[in-house]
Amino acid sequence: MRFSRDVAVVGGCGHVGLPLGLAFADRGLTVTLFDINADAVASVAAGRMPFQEEGAEEVLHRVIGSHLMATTAPDLVKESQHVVVVIGTPVDEHMNPDPASVSRAVSELGPYLVDGQILVLRSTLYPGTTALVERAVAQLGKRIDVAFCPERIAEGRAMSELYELPQIISARTDASIDRAEKLFRNLTSQMIRLTPEEAELAKLFTNTWRYIRFATANQLFMMATDFGLDYERIRHAATFEYPRAADLPGAGFAAGPCLLKDTMQLAAFNNNNFILGHAAMMVNEGLPLYLVSRLEKSYPLADMTVGILGMAFKGESDDTRSSLSYKLKRILRFKARQVLCHDPFVTSDRDLSPLGEVLEQSDILLLATPHRIYDSLETDLPIIDIWGRRGQGSGL
Repeated sequence: MRFSRDVAVVGGCGHVGLPLGLAFADRGLTVTLFDINADAVASVAAGRMPFQEEGAEEVLHRVIGSHLMATTAPDLVKESQHVVVVIGTPVDEHMNPDPASVSRAVSELGPYLVDGQILVLRSTLYPGTTALVERAVAQLGKRIDVAFCPERIAEGRAMSELYELPQIISARTDASIDRAEKLFRNLTSQMIRLTPEEAELAKLFTNTWRYIRFATANQLFMMATDFGLDYERIRHAATFEYPRAADLPGAGFAAGPCLLKDTMQLAAFNNNNFILGHAAMMVNEGLPLYLVSRLEKSYPLADMTVGILGMAFKGESDDTRSSLSYKLKRILRFKARQVLCHDPFVTSDRDLSPLGEVLEQSDILLLATPHRIYDSLETDLPIIDIWGRRGQGSGL
């Protein structure tokens, strides 16, 4: 079959799909972004990014209306030779993964898939999900290749890392893996070929390793703080021109939509026999409560107004998904007289206050998200800085 467009990205106006679609379009491919979020589609169609991603909006201005289109109409998926699905394996409120959700989504997409296409799975998958999708595609009775090529970008750096990082390519047949590799060679020249099961674990291992590293740093931070010592000064001494400690992270909230979720997916895959993963969860998820507990020992929190600086899950981002700032806020609302919150980028939260109001009304400030704007903030208020951004100790 002759296709009129090169790529359709299903879930194409989200944090994973939109940068990928922009990158393909900027390299000259014709790209259709299909998404059920009508507001996000309207924003992209108007040339506006629905979220922050450095360098993305200028690319969007270049390609929208020529190489790129956004739509809520699923039937347009039929026109593209490559269909990239960015639906990942979700977890429930108890962190139990639903491996069949992706194959169900593919089955629902079935009426809009046609012979000759290649279906590329892009988001994190529970091990064995690619095989489930292959079976779901076979049941459609259509000649469609399947590949799993996980995204590896850090949010905020997508428009550079999509071109710079090696791409993992996996598929069951030589024809499928060749087709997937040809597609991604539009972005990068370095390819790593794996089986689908190896690729699924490679993605989970990567995020889990980062989560455990952050937990190690946070545990060491708590240990130093409990003995009245400055973790960041110790870390600097340990890592300065010493390569064997160079990867020791700073302390801070390990949050966002991937790290905890993927660590718990890996635990579920191994029959919940993952002591390191569960320990990392207890440390990272326990950090907000640890901070409040430390504050209670030094301040009369019940009589104080606390200002939280930063509600996004990471610095220079507007993404609040799974942000531990909100966990900190819930704990403080129970402990403090009043809690005020500020973030220079977040627009989805109506319960935010202007920075001037937070500074004027607060008795103490907690730096929850390391936005650069806070590094040189001038105030006489005590600032709790677990990130070590201001070079004045944590304040605990």
